[in-house]
Amino acid sequence: MMPLRGGSKGFPGKNLAALAGKPLFFWALDSALESAVFASVWVSTDSVEIASQVQEQFGARVRVIDRPPELARDESSTEAVMLDFMSRVPFDTLCTIQATSPLTTALDFRAALSRFETDGLDSLLTACRFKRFLWSEDGRPLNFDYRKRPRRQDFAGGLVENGAFYLTRKALLESTGCRLGGKIGVHEMSEDSFFEVDRAEDLAAIESLAGHELRRRVRDPLLR
Repeated sequence: MMPLRGGSKGFPGKNLAALAGKPLFFWALDSALESAVFASVWVSTDSVEIASQVQEQFGARVRVIDRPPELARDESSTEAVMLDFMSRVPFDTLCTIQATSPLTTALDFRAALSRFETDGLDSLLTACRFKRFLWSEDGRPLNFDYRKRPRRQDFAGGLVENGAFYLTRKALLESTGCRLGGKIGVHEMSEDSFFEVDRAEDLAAIESLAGHELRRRVRDPLLR
């Protein structure tokens, strides 16, 4: 399920903004369909225009559910949308997909779901490797010893949540109202997946980084 709100103060019309000739929401939804691991793919939206665009791009392959207006405010949480979806659509495990991570691939979905089931996880988040030395504002190193500064190639760094998608068992969502909990797993994605589209500048950066490959993917489905 992909939450797609019509309003966005920071980037008006964000979810419909064009990236490589397609609406932003197209890319992660297309990868979800290509992965062939989901029984059904849904969009939850309060916007008639978004619903129309989703149907234009995907037809019956993606189903649309109307989101109540009270769950489409700036302060509305993703969990509230997940709980609304749970009350209306049956599932055992929910994958919450973010349109703001257009570089998510079908392989990411397949690998994450395989690990989710194999490891018996209750929830899973996506992340990418971050190899930077972190400091506190009062001058304390947070993830390395400055007296023994490692070479970058020898530095494991850490994993940064990138918000591409989350897997959540229904029982966990019912009992906690949270997307994460219980036995949590992490699916590591490529470094490029660090980019999230929250501003027009982010969209331009992704267009510069991967626009050509995204266009090739549309022209040649074998590249998906």
